[in-house]
Amino acid sequence: MSRLDSAIRRLQAQKAALEDAARRAAGIDGPALEFGLGNGRTYDHLRAILPGRRIVVFDRQVAAHPDCVPPDEDLYLGDLFETLPRALADLGHTAAIAHLDIGTGDKAGSMALVARAAPMIAGLLAHGAVVVSDQPIEGVPGLTPLPLPPGVDDGRIHMLQRV
Repeated sequence: MSRLDSAIRRLQAQKAALEDAARRAAGIDGPALEFGLGNGRTYDHLRAILPGRRIVVFDRQVAAHPDCVPPDEDLYLGDLFETLPRALADLGHTAAIAHLDIGTGDKAGSMALVARAAPMIAGLLAHGAVVVSDQPIEGVPGLTPLPLPPGVDDGRIHMLQRV
């Protein structure tokens, strides 16, 4: 498979999982959390599929397209492990959806980052909240795997629910 084909499949899986998460979390009040703004594509898609829902974004710095920059009050800038405790104090256990796309480009480094961050992120989630992650999340108390949407291959993206 070419790198282009792989990127297309990754984006299709991400889109399907986010849309499935939006359906699953429709009855849960609370914000959506976007970890890794990047150029703002998924943030923009979350705005489209979650009209009226607050979307809180975490990233080290803003590098997004100007149309995809969240308002200051919905943006936690800086090191994730410094912003997560502030977010917990501000938001509590209220998030309905969390999307993690915080990969570093290095598979081992990305997995280690998500493994360290996932328990803290789980603390921000409301009961029934849905997590979509580009990296596997395992062994976090209170998070249980969900089936992937039809047509999405196992391991391409990961979905979990706060129980």
